[in-house]
Amino acid sequence: MPMATVDLDSPELYINRELSWLEFNDRVLHRALAEDVPLLERLKFLAITASNLDEFFTIRVASLKQRAAAAVARKDPSGLTLAQQLLAIHARVSTMVARQYQALADLREKLDATGITLLSFDRTSDEQKHFLTSLFLSETLPSLTPLAVEELDPCPILPGLQLNLALLLSGSEGDADASRDSIIIVPVPKALPRFVRLPAEKGLHMIPLEEVLAAHVGMMFPGRRILAAAVFRLTRDGDVDVQEEDPEELMDAVERAVIERSRRSVVRLELAADADLRLRKYLVDWSGAKEEDVFEVAGPLDLAAMMDIANSRGWDELRYPAWPPQPPRDLLEVEDLWQAVQERDVLLFHPYESFDPVTRLVELAAEDPNVLAIKQTLYRTSGDSPIIRALERAASNGKQVTVLVELKARFDEAKNVNWARRLEDAGCYVIYGVAGFKTHAKALLVVRREAHRIGRYVHLSTGNYNDKTARIYSDVGLMSSDSDLASDVAAFFNLVTGSSQPTGWRRFVIAPTGLRQRLLALIEREIHTSTPTAGGLIIAKLNSLQDKEICRALYRASQAGVRIRLNVRGICCLRPGVKGVSENIEVVSIVDRFLEHARIFYFRNGGHEEVYLSSADWMTRNLDYRLEVLFPVIRKEPRDRLLAILNTCLADNVTAWRQGPDGFYKPLSPAGKGARGKAAAVRAQECFYLEAVEAARSRQPIQEFRPLAKPAE
Repeated sequence: MPMATVDLDSPELYINRELSWLEFNDRVLHRALAEDVPLLERLKFLAITASNLDEFFTIRVASLKQRAAAAVARKDPSGLTLAQQLLAIHARVSTMVARQYQALADLREKLDATGITLLSFDRTSDEQKHFLTSLFLSETLPSLTPLAVEELDPCPILPGLQLNLALLLSGSEGDADASRDSIIIVPVPKALPRFVRLPAEKGLHMIPLEEVLAAHVGMMFPGRRILAAAVFRLTRDGDVDVQEEDPEELMDAVERAVIERSRRSVVRLELAADADLRLRKYLVDWSGAKEEDVFEVAGPLDLAAMMDIANSRGWDELRYPAWPPQPPRDLLEVEDLWQAVQERDVLLFHPYESFDPVTRLVELAAEDPNVLAIKQTLYRTSGDSPIIRALERAASNGKQVTVLVELKARFDEAKNVNWARRLEDAGCYVIYGVAGFKTHAKALLVVRREAHRIGRYVHLSTGNYNDKTARIYSDVGLMSSDSDLASDVAAFFNLVTGSSQPTGWRRFVIAPTGLRQRLLALIEREIHTSTPTAGGLIIAKLNSLQDKEICRALYRASQAGVRIRLNVRGICCLRPGVKGVSENIEVVSIVDRFLEHARIFYFRNGGHEEVYLSSADWMTRNLDYRLEVLFPVIRKEPRDRLLAILNTCLADNVTAWRQGPDGFYKPLSPAGKGARGKAAAVRAQECFYLEAVEAARSRQPIQEFRPLAKPAE
């Protein structure tokens, strides 16, 4: 197809964002169905798919419904109206939910054979029934609050994502209207364990708490019969945007937004597939759900809770072999962290390498009498964060500590409000972000008095300062004392504290002021430096690719002969492999035991290779509505290592999926184990871990990080 005849705005060239995300969740669900994955790991993947769907409905579906209610008529880049998107989502999710419960049925059967049994009440023994009755009377019954929803005006608001038991009761004997049936709703207490552990001679026997309630709740209604019972769950609109920009009122606005979520409209109603029709009709009418919002499931609701079973102590033979984080290769045999970072840039590759050096840097800074100041961004952090504690100690030790806490980090708002207050109480200067934008950049700056100079040490990362998620998210961080990089980090903090406006940067490119333009310029440069004998090459590893302008630029580059290799974990809205448009674009996605989270970008640049790290995905929200950072990795050793990481990800043929022009993905698999003419099996995450183990075992830094595959020509 001649280039001139191709309309790069054609809806046929773009995939709907929501449907692309559902394809990602389906790839995760595939791991829950995979026979080569250990059973409890499969259960984890199943729980993750359910948790992902909860957030998808809470935010994405809620946002679509908000726009539909506002009569927004604009179609998305793929040409779908809001109504068409919602219908397509319902159809796709219905299929996905059926596969989830197919996976659950298979897992229950296989786990039962190992001694882990999830029972229904009718399968419990007489001894176990007696135990459950005693437990109900002593612990569960006092926690229950039955709601006569037909009588209460106004009716109490049921929180989203909480299990409830709906009962259809016969009229009371002796009442004037004894024939009148009534509906009662009993919220399942969240404070009690979701799965009750049962006495058993061996193994682990459990039963869902809602089944215990359903079997015993009749005790609360003497003289009445339970005609029907059904477990249900509501999902509410959680897409609450905080518009307040006055720092003095922002914290209150965030707290109000968190409370408001509990009162928003219902965007999904889940209930048992065998629910009584009268109960079903009442719940649909009462909740305000539309028929396309209703999902009937053949099994226990809230599969995200299966994570509790997957994390049960013991049963290690049903899990992946442990991959404990290794000492970072760039810090092997290092005793003085300050000196090590003075001498070279330190690349950290989590979770294969430990996050401890990042925590240690902040802890050293807190106690070192020569440290004058610490500045850090916090978007999401752990529940008992050692970094928060270190920052508090630093302030109490007289350091000037400035912390940007992003209060609008979705679903972490309340937690971040608490962190902000704690840090303020400790004497830290707390900044709440930049008006109108979320601060998503990950940056740390330590200012230290040294002989004949003031030293500045920085840490920049693709992931959050969260020691917990650093064990399960695959991210890259860089420690450096490079003067240009340190100058930019200092200028960045001056920007977010409001003491300066963005000016010239030495290394940084930031969103929303210049990142989009720089990415487009880098892609355009690759077009111009590409020749028939030395073609251009772009390799990008990121979480999501949605921005239409970036997609268009990549299409143009592909048409000009530039090879584009994309490792995109989740959303990808462009179509690779379209004749005349994207034949030179390859898209693969890795789904394995760790969540792929790093953003790494490579440009061949006519042989003058450049590699960048960033906090930003190629999404409109990152490029236009968030404060993000992109920076080049200048020194050869970490740059070569990052390129090798990219190539290893692209060589994966065990856990990788390839996207086709239709937007669907197919798993890649090796044709043979090293057979002549056939590809050997390459599992990227396993390669990275074994390399980290080998480096730690040798106790010597690896001088050359060899890629498993060279960049494709």
